[in-house]
Amino acid sequence: MTKQRVGIVFGGRSGEHEISIRSASTVIEQINKDKYEVIPIAINQQGNWLNPKESLKLLPEDTKSILASNVEQYPNQSIGFLADTGYKGLTKIGDNGSDNQTTSIDVIFPVLHGTFGEDGTIQGLFEMAGIPYVGCGVLASSCGMDKVVMKTLFRDADLPICKYVWFLRKEWEQSNELVISQIETKLGYPCFIKPANLGSSVGITKAIDEESLKEGIDLAAQYDRKIVVEECLEMREIECAVMGNDEPVASLPGEYIVHDDSKKFLDYTEKYAGTGNNEFVVPALISQELTEKIQKLAVETFKSIDGAGFARVDFFLRNDTGALLVNEINTIPGLTSASGFPKMWAGTGIDFSSVIDSLIEYAFERYEDKARNKTNL
Repeated sequence: MTKQRVGIVFGGRSGEHEISIRSASTVIEQINKDKYEVIPIAINQQGNWLNPKESLKLLPEDTKSILASNVEQYPNQSIGFLADTGYKGLTKIGDNGSDNQTTSIDVIFPVLHGTFGEDGTIQGLFEMAGIPYVGCGVLASSCGMDKVVMKTLFRDADLPICKYVWFLRKEWEQSNELVISQIETKLGYPCFIKPANLGSSVGITKAIDEESLKEGIDLAAQYDRKIVVEECLEMREIECAVMGNDEPVASLPGEYIVHDDSKKFLDYTEKYAGTGNNEFVVPALISQELTEKIQKLAVETFKSIDGAGFARVDFFLRNDTGALLVNEINTIPGLTSASGFPKMWAGTGIDFSSVIDSLIEYAFERYEDKARNKTNL
């Protein structure tokens, strides 16, 4: 059986660069080597695309050993995508632009979190190059990345969401007192400040007074021109994984259990540094009725942004009223060993290798469906 060539694109010019590398390592380690030939394609923090040999250097030692023999056959010079009718792949670019060698790629698996990877920009590149790729398209990716646009779509789909305020960095710099007044009037303290276009809890802080609010907004403004401030709720954080295209399905929900009650906010360190203060439990400790409600809402949330391939939907379960709120959707969720997405499917009875198989199948299904569209009169 001929193996399908899968290009794993990872790294990226984003604050989530390191998490992307960890996610890519998990995919490379878990993908079925009998079915797929993996080509690592890294983007460094300066935005440069690396050839497979250079890409290999960014991966952990254990992952390098898996691919070491594979990458020897690939070009050692700079690479780029070749957009040509009937051809999908990479081209080696010589010093004078003439010494070209091509490497065919069947499907791209972008494992890029945050800016320039999860926001529709790279998905547009794949669309223009005519290459099948895993995950959401341009529209869903961009809408799912921008928390302001995301919440607008959730609201229009009648999905329950928390109270929030958003503003531009320029508005903050020109009239911070007006912004503070708006936040204090609509939300009060405590509240959470977030960059509108980032994930993995990067740039997120909790404000308990005006001073910490200013500090939090200044931090978020370092990462994005658009800032979101949300009400702080006494709640439980529950997640649900979704897979599919036009008929998506949801996993069993999972839940973060925090052992130290004084540390309720799961920041970047808490999620990824292995402090031992939290664990992710599947299934979540909730009733069957609530489980089914979460699964239904997760699918509705996925459809509200026209999702495809896969995503993770995050929920708040309020302690005071028991109300369930949709927090956000992540169109390229973390795929590390500490991440919820693979754990929720494992808890549902589907191992991660099989999940990867399904995601690749969904990529081809979506590509073939789009190919049905007329592109001329």
